[in-house]
Amino acid sequence: MSAREDAAVVIVGAGPAGMMLSAELALAGVDAVVLERRPDHVLADSRAGGIHARTIELLDQRGVADRFLAEGRTVQAAMFGATTLDMSDFPTRHPYSLGIWQKHIERILAGWIAELGVKVSHGHQVAGFDLDDDGVTVRIAHGGSLRARYLVGCDGGRSVVRKGAGIEFPGWDATRSNLIAEVQLTEQPPSGMRQDARGVHALHPMEDGVTYRVVVTESDLEASGEATLADLRRSLVSVYGTDFGVHTPTWLSRFTDATRQAATYRSGRVLIAGDAAHVHYPAGGQGVGLGLQDAANLGWKLAQVVKGTSPDRLLDTYHAERHPVAARALRYTMAQGALQRSDDRMAALSDVVGQLAVMDEPRRLLAGLVSGLDIRYDLGEGHPLLGRRMPDLDLDTGGGKLRMFELLRSARPVLLHLGAASAPDVAGWVERVQVVEAAYHGRWELPVLGTVDAPTAVLVRPDGYVAWVGEGDDAGLPEALITWFGPGDADGRPGGAIRSEPRRGPTHH
Repeated sequence: MSAREDAAVVIVGAGPAGMMLSAELALAGVDAVVLERRPDHVLADSRAGGIHARTIELLDQRGVADRFLAEGRTVQAAMFGATTLDMSDFPTRHPYSLGIWQKHIERILAGWIAELGVKVSHGHQVAGFDLDDDGVTVRIAHGGSLRARYLVGCDGGRSVVRKGAGIEFPGWDATRSNLIAEVQLTEQPPSGMRQDARGVHALHPMEDGVTYRVVVTESDLEASGEATLADLRRSLVSVYGTDFGVHTPTWLSRFTDATRQAATYRSGRVLIAGDAAHVHYPAGGQGVGLGLQDAANLGWKLAQVVKGTSPDRLLDTYHAERHPVAARALRYTMAQGALQRSDDRMAALSDVVGQLAVMDEPRRLLAGLVSGLDIRYDLGEGHPLLGRRMPDLDLDTGGGKLRMFELLRSARPVLLHLGAASAPDVAGWVERVQVVEAAYHGRWELPVLGTVDAPTAVLVRPDGYVAWVGEGDDAGLPEALITWFGPGDADGRPGGAIRSEPRRGPTHH
């Protein structure tokens, strides 16, 4: 390691993904600095409008879901086409979506990471970075630099970090553009959403009773350029025959249905997450949740590599697990966006899709996809729980009732022993893995799949996904412990620190 190190990890971008990653690292005791180009965390505009069930569960695992639930509104908002996918019968404590604006999500996250002692440096634009054998030197636009072992770009679709690392960003070019704004009106607009061959259009009152949130699809694709009030007026007139006297915008922006995904989420000591790794049309409300889940998957792995308990190759599993999840979500957003167009042919397709989507099996499949509750990381063959999210069971322990998610508050792995003849042997990992003896007498039920056989023990990763399932013996447990939590020690002490040697990429960016 270089003699100088300002932080173990530098995170570029203090949006939802960047803040979530910083929280995960802080919980693991890893020093990180977050660089944000904005002057503070306050957003004048509302931006994205919600999160789905698996993301709510993720926040629940860390003990902060109630903060978000207190300020949002729970709704059945998983959609396919114009059909609402009722998931109220799903086996989760959160069988719904949460309507909450991104500005509130960011404010709550900012409060949480402040409690955790995370350092956020606002007003810092990253100009580039240089790599060497020991780490990364991050150059700041107004002068100065920071030194770290790893750099993570959570800096949005135009990511400086992704571009600097030379990571390709393939995908599909835009076919349409939308204007989105928060404005005041002098005329009362119609209620509800309007669909036509272009796409969707809507005007909704905001919480203050004065401001309206406006979304309108433009008649011609405008893939670049700053949106203006004149553009908004023209588009409103073309759709509604009036601009409703629109004035005093607090936010005005343009977005498209361009859909892209990074070819790799990692290049040596440089990683990317959130919108830096994938961009898409906002139909379906996937953006914030994908970024938060990226961060939860990466955080504990990066912490273990930084601390030397796991080899650097553990970071390769971040791309291997999260890239397919985002790829599938992006296909959904493209399909959802296409179904928003409403000419005669698309209306016919939407009608057929709607008839299918209310049937139980298609509804469960689609709701599982939209909510993220059906995610399965490919950890090989085995019990249906392997690679899936651990249910939040009500456990009977020696100390009384305990929710499974409560065991994940500290972002440490858990080995849950459920009454086999003898407890699984984790002697070499006693300081890394929490071992909990408990009983559970209910059904083991998974979203989409339904009831599965009860295991005798389960190894749960810090992100809440099952890394190993015991079915009466310890077969495969030592290999799972080594894979995910580093080599153990035969004497019952954690193994020695591992010298990380990242895969080499270009050395100058």
